[in-house]
Amino acid sequence: MSAEVEVDWVPIARPVVTEEDRRRVLEVLSSGKLSSGEWVERFEAAFAAYVQVPHAVATSSGTAGLEVLLEALGVGPGDEVVVPAFTFAATANAVVHRGARPVFVDIDPVTFNLDPSSVEDALRRHPRVRGIVAVHLYGLPAAADALAELADRHGVWLVEDAAQAHGAALRGRRVGGFGVAAVFSFYPTKNMTTGEGGMVVARDPQLARRVRLLVHQGQSEPYRYEVVGHNYRMTNLAAALGLGQLERLDERNAARRRNAQTLTEVLRDLPGVLPPTEPEGYFHVYHQYTVRAQRRDELSRHLRARGVETRVYYPEPVPHTEPYRRLGYTPGGWPQAERASREVLSLPVHPALTEGDLRRVVDAVREFAQQVVASP
Repeated sequence: MSAEVEVDWVPIARPVVTEEDRRRVLEVLSSGKLSSGEWVERFEAAFAAYVQVPHAVATSSGTAGLEVLLEALGVGPGDEVVVPAFTFAATANAVVHRGARPVFVDIDPVTFNLDPSSVEDALRRHPRVRGIVAVHLYGLPAAADALAELADRHGVWLVEDAAQAHGAALRGRRVGGFGVAAVFSFYPTKNMTTGEGGMVVARDPQLARRVRLLVHQGQSEPYRYEVVGHNYRMTNLAAALGLGQLERLDERNAARRRNAQTLTEVLRDLPGVLPPTEPEGYFHVYHQYTVRAQRRDELSRHLRARGVETRVYYPEPVPHTEPYRRLGYTPGGWPQAERASREVLSLPVHPALTEGDLRRVVDAVREFAQQVVASP
């Protein structure tokens, strides 16, 4: 449908690092205290206050945080945990690494998040389920209030995978406080970054303490071991960067929302492309701006030819991937996840986009839509 041309590139993501961020990192370097310490403690306290949850434990990655959280919750062999069929594989991998089995559940076709009615059905059919891991995909909250009520009614816990949803909210309440605990990621493409890093937030002080022990080699103080732990600590360097990123998170989320609104105002009237939805009462922070397109691969090639980077998050449901086939999962049974994997495409929405960048994205999608009409 389109020919390759030489053009400047509009990237799908670009971390924004300020001079103040650099100053803080240089301050840590000059101090010589590069490992975990005071800066990490400051970052934990600031993040807990932002999410409005009393306890926060910094980790080396979001994945490490989810793994130690499940360990702290006692997940182990013979247990089952509900996870979305459509998500980044790390969500399910953390369950498998505990020797437990993921129970994959289909998604809501509008939000791409766990469908509460499908979760309830899974809870009835799987009596060995210990808990639910709800992902706030693309920056849009899952129906966390309904899922928390379901968890309470069935005697299981709810954990929020908020790796993509820093600052997102549901009915005025920030994600991270609906379940017993939540995990955030600070990978470079996220709404805020520490390079690599994560954060576990929890309401229960004893759960937070268990997570902290596991993150710090099982030590309650130097060389006093209470459990067999891991080295999953965050460094002062990462925390210094994270503090500045957190201070500007709301401002950058606002920029993402403005960019998303600009895209939606044009895309909602175009044939062949369905923009994302923000249901009433939901506050979307647009980690990704993800559209549906039946001719997704053609649209991706068309945009690439015009210098617009896109990504498919994700090209297949997790239970369809080779490692999970080897674990005994077979394709089928998750129709909405399967459809989403054929149709989703993420467009640039990050706060570093210029007005010119946004025009190029919009013009390229509009051109494709016109060609769809001309050659259905």
